Amino acid sequence: MKKNRIVALAGAILMTVSMALTGCGGSNASQTATQAAAGGEASGEKTFNMKLGHNMAEDHAVNIALKGWADTVKEKSNGTINIEVVPNGVLGSETDMISQIQGGALDMAKVSAATLGNFSKAYTAFSVPYLFNDKESYFKVLENQDLMKEVYDATADQGFRGFTWLDSGARSFYTKDKEIRKPEDLKGLKIRTMDSQMAIDMMNALGGSATAMGYGDIYTAIQQGVIDGAENNVTALRDHADVAKVYSYDMHTMIPDIVVISQKVWNEMSDNQKQIINETAAEMSSNYKQAWKEFEDQVINDVKGKGVTFVEDVDIPAFQEAVKPIYEKLQKDEPDTYALCEKIQAAQK
Repeated sequence: MKKNRIVALAGAILMTVSMALTGCGGSNASQTATQAAAGGEASGEKTFNMKLGHNMAEDHAVNIALKGWADTVKEKSNGTINIEVVPNGVLGSETDMISQIQGGALDMAKVSAATLGNFSKAYTAFSVPYLFNDKESYFKVLENQDLMKEVYDATADQGFRGFTWLDSGARSFYTKDKEIRKPEDLKGLKIRTMDSQMAIDMMNALGGSATAMGYGDIYTAIQQGVIDGAENNVTALRDHADVAKVYSYDMHTMIPDIVVISQKVWNEMSDNQKQIINETAAEMSSNYKQAWKEFEDQVINDVKGKGVTFVEDVDIPAFQEAVKPIYEKLQKDEPDTYALCEKIQAAQK
């Protein structure tokens, strides 16, 4: 039964993300590979055969969206841009994949903006707790092309650049059995966070103890009592609902995923190819908002059957008050990051 639900959900997500992409013009979908290659030669454009890595499962909404996008890019570029999507963390961690891009061994990757904060302070801003007023404000910022170009360009001198985003939900705390309604409830709890200084600073401000570890280690760590819980969007319960029975909606961060590409590869593309990448990627990001919501709703429905409790009466103002020292520290120690936070908050109005 669970397998059937996953298959049905995957089909729904693929239709949501790809219909608009494949329906807005471009080359004939029935074009053969030989014809596509000939089209590239006729245009004088270089043909790119690329790999795009990420660490989500094959049936995850991310993988489905990226594969649909890759098909659309191939079609619209007349076969001059071919992207193989490699899921499941086969190519390593997000940091590993960035290093591979920098070394010329990988072309593209989908990574969290939190991971990118280790490469540019511009991305650190997205990990600052309670940066966004609400989900609509979050989308308004991510769809602000001028603002996001400033962020995407920030790593160009390091060998890669961003070009689009994917919704990754709001991150909240989930634990083995304790409900979190106010910061004091985190006191003494060991919470897994991403390997991000901002995430660690946030846990310190809230009174918990941050434990950085890989996503794949969370299940066993909760099961064995190494940690008391973790923080992530609600879809993490797909993997952890057997050992984590309480999810508390404090919604401390909304950290998007970012799709990045090798700067060297980008520089070698024609203006037409860059336009195809940018336009189809923007379309994917827009359609993915609904696909992500459907994915979250399906996960919530599934894990309720496993006895997971969802806590909604969280004192969010108390959490916002508790993290104020983070903003004060940023203003003093990282004025550029603080200035970008102010710009992001201004863009929400």
